[in-house]
Amino acid sequence: MRVFVTGASGHIGSAVLPELLRAGHQVVGLARSDGAAEAVAAAGAEVRRGDLDDLDGLHEAAEASDGVIHLAFKHDEMRTGNFPAAVAADLAAVEALGSALEGTGKPFVISSGTLMLTFAGVTGRPGTEADFGSGGPRVDAENYVIGLAEHGVRSSIVRLPPIVHSSLDHHGFVHILTDIARRSGVSAYVGDGANRWPSVHTLDAARVYRLALETAPAGSRLHAVAEEGVPFRDIAAAIGRGVGVPTDGISASDAAERFAFLGAFAGTDNPTSSEVTRKVLGWEPAHPGLIEDLDHGHYFAQA
Repeated sequence: MRVFVTGASGHIGSAVLPELLRAGHQVVGLARSDGAAEAVAAAGAEVRRGDLDDLDGLHEAAEASDGVIHLAFKHDEMRTGNFPAAVAADLAAVEALGSALEGTGKPFVISSGTLMLTFAGVTGRPGTEADFGSGGPRVDAENYVIGLAEHGVRSSIVRLPPIVHSSLDHHGFVHILTDIARRSGVSAYVGDGANRWPSVHTLDAARVYRLALETAPAGSRLHAVAEEGVPFRDIAAAIGRGVGVPTDGISASDAAERFAFLGAFAGTDNPTSSEVTRKVLGWEPAHPGLIEDLDHGHYFAQA
């Protein structure tokens, strides 16, 4: 299968590309810079230059493919506080890609996040693949892609947990929390830290994307979740051990100042099930869990 992949040189893309190539697929990776193009080519994929704002180019690349995996997102906009702009760009890109695949029966896999389930009012229990919101940030893209199943696209959504961890991760939430702990001298959690975040190893997540491309039924919501919910205080404690600082709780009112753009989520309870995904795809995680991975120490090595 000739697969067009956006975000091909990013954290998840750096695992998805070799996963696809090992399975015998031909991969075309979107690259917006010379460095990204070099990384995509080094992985053994064909390079297509462009970015998420080149909607005509995205449409054209999707038309020329046998399937699409959309991983790219404007994380730089999100980190600087302009989440609405990142969300709007993502939705426009998803629509450009999806419209090119209508009526073809080809697979289209996009990314979303389990944290979006909290906006759908999922509380007091693990979120499931059947849960979804009526609209909102990233949810609009989810619902558009699910709707493509009625228009001849074998569409699916992979919801990623807030922490996708491995030595391939160079800019994710663990790095942000680690930097905050170093600067402040404390690895913090909100309240008693009992709120839970799900997690998955990057290589396990990459396998979900490949399996979704190859076998997911049209209109599937999937969860790339290995650990249903790790208490945030345990994450903070592991980061504290790695950085060599104490761990302590802070009030919810102090979370925004301490965690910056993560302040709205640091106290969120987001346990998430992947039971349906495991059955539908025949997927089982095979790599280390979050705390074990943190204790390996690669997140805390400084140049």
